[in-house]
Amino acid sequence: MPPPPPPAAGICRGRCVLSFAAARDRCFSRRFLRAGLRPLAVPLPAPGAGADTAPATTVHMWVPSKPPRNPLLLLHGFGASATWQWAPYLRPLIAAGFDPIVPDLVFFGASCTGLPDRSDAFQASTIKAAMDAIGVTRFGLVGVSYGGFVGYRMAAMFPEAVERLALICAGVCLEEKDLAEGLFPVAGVGEAAALLVPRRPEEVRRLVRLTFVRPPFIMPSCFLWDYIKVMASDHIQEKTELLYALINGRQLSTLPKLTQPTTIIWGEQDRVFPMELAHRLNRHLEGNSRLVVIKNAGHAVNLEKPKEVCTNIIEFFKEPVAEAANGDDKV
Repeated sequence: MPPPPPPAAGICRGRCVLSFAAARDRCFSRRFLRAGLRPLAVPLPAPGAGADTAPATTVHMWVPSKPPRNPLLLLHGFGASATWQWAPYLRPLIAAGFDPIVPDLVFFGASCTGLPDRSDAFQASTIKAAMDAIGVTRFGLVGVSYGGFVGYRMAAMFPEAVERLALICAGVCLEEKDLAEGLFPVAGVGEAAALLVPRRPEEVRRLVRLTFVRPPFIMPSCFLWDYIKVMASDHIQEKTELLYALINGRQLSTLPKLTQPTTIIWGEQDRVFPMELAHRLNRHLEGNSRLVVIKNAGHAVNLEKPKEVCTNIIEFFKEPVAEAANGDDKV
């Protein structure tokens, strides 16, 4: 998932004296604080290690100031930290009676680990351990793009914890062979990594143009360099390894089926994970899911159409369980 597009206006002469990305990051953090969430660093020991050992993993997360009564876990995709992707959703979700919990996945934001595992199962186990550490044992889950991969794995591994889930443009049904067969705009894992872990302004431009139906016409290089320096220069190698672990050898036949009611939300013009993957996932879940297609939106549907996506999330998580999955497509 890319960063929100930079402003299209302004004078840019060589380099930005002030950091737009840093200012925007502070703005998003203030929105979380105003919404009643507080930042928390959760230290986690290595599996099998004693409680007195140094933490192997740290998960940074935004949690409600009061014990949550209706917790909803929000998992971000590739891109900047979680605050950049979920800020527009906080107040509507809270007004609807939900208590958002928003972690940074490992190697994003302030979350990190010294362990070598890069699998989505490791990410799922880590976030589950962090949820246990704050005393939240049952929750709803929303995952966008890569966060949907992690959320799907969490739901499969911990069905007693994940009550139901919403997956937004999460191509969990992709197979490694799909890349070579031309389903995606990339032909291999290495090219996918270069796209999703951009290091130069032209790579950010390509990513934004692939993920937004209406990308900004002007994307000044100084803003893009600033974003890369402030928000996208850490853990480049580790993020690349996450993609290799996610895609290498991936087969639909090994993907578990979920028992929880699931809603699948997709941008109709998604060019990163085409609609074929949405229909494939809906079929894979065999009537335990429903597909919602958002028109005039691409892979960054959560940023292009936040009100529409949020409305669908709220409606789904407020439905009685028997109605939450009907297998029908909704446009």
